[in-house]
Amino acid sequence: MEVTNVTEYEAIAKQKLPKMAFDYYASGAEDQWTLQENRNAFSRILFRPRILIDVSKIDMATTVLGFKISMPIMIAPTAFQKMAHPEGEYATARAASAAGTIMTLSSWATSSVEEVASTGPGIRFFQLYVYKDRNVVAQLVRRAERAGFKAIALTVDTPRLGRREADIKNRFNLPPYLTLKNFEGLNLGSMDKADDSGLASYVAGQIDRTLSWQDVKWLQTITKLPILVKGVLTAEDTRIAVQSGAAGIIVSNHGARQLDYVPATISALEEVVKAAQGRIPVFLDGGVRRGTDVFKALALGASGIFIGRPVVYALAAEGETGVRKVLQMLRDEFELTMALSGCRSLKEITRDHIATDWDAPRVQPRALPRL
Repeated sequence: MEVTNVTEYEAIAKQKLPKMAFDYYASGAEDQWTLQENRNAFSRILFRPRILIDVSKIDMATTVLGFKISMPIMIAPTAFQKMAHPEGEYATARAASAAGTIMTLSSWATSSVEEVASTGPGIRFFQLYVYKDRNVVAQLVRRAERAGFKAIALTVDTPRLGRREADIKNRFNLPPYLTLKNFEGLNLGSMDKADDSGLASYVAGQIDRTLSWQDVKWLQTITKLPILVKGVLTAEDTRIAVQSGAAGIIVSNHGARQLDYVPATISALEEVVKAAQGRIPVFLDGGVRRGTDVFKALALGASGIFIGRPVVYALAAEGETGVRKVLQMLRDEFELTMALSGCRSLKEITRDHIATDWDAPRVQPRALPRL
């Protein structure tokens, strides 16, 4: 069967992967309300297309932190990619590079920063979890810098792991042939078997719950790399992120895997964009499956989006070819959405191109005549 859209890869991945692996990638926290809402919220935003505009040439190129990329569609960090396909992060890195876009490597990758760098040229960011042992963090950041990574995406929504019930039921653990490659030499590369989720136990033992805004400042003292704060959902935290020297914000609810009943990221986006006041770029991840979703995010003020699950599903289905196809399909759909909305470049995409259910009514109702 020919795959014609990004969503179709999920069913193929479900067929191909062991249940424990698929459930790890697919599930959200607790009732999974936010998991559904990340998708559903996009469907409540409608277009206000402009017509009779010459759209014979469309430019999707943009810059992110000064790096030129072919489109505002980038790859989010997802852990354990070799659980989806033997080539794992190598395949993802090559696909991102071929598409002229950015890949974010997870701290919990099954390939190291050095291994991913060895796949060839490409603009790559490194997602960071802050461990209790700060020497481990400093070492990791230095290694990412040396390997040519261009930014740090600091995950700030995980002082503890969310309650992911599929992982508890499955007693989730990394397959024995895989390790957390970035931590191998530090004796932090493996997870112990646990009575619930092996990952939850690992996080409880290793990840620093005391993480605070002071640490965002501390990170800036140990690296020259720009720091993106990943996991912001409110105006209040946006203002503090700006004050704390963040180079950008990623509006993220961790793929709905942390706190359930937080809003969809597309619903939280505008609040964050308004609070940032154009001082730093705001990006979004969570629920993007169509080019129309990308357009909606940009219309609400995002500078770009990141995709997570589609990458691992496509990896499971077709390896590097699958990831290339996902990026190409989203690119093609986004280009078509721009054309049909009357936008020839990203700067032409405006708030007026969409209507949301929180907009004030556009037409004031006429006063009824007095009888």
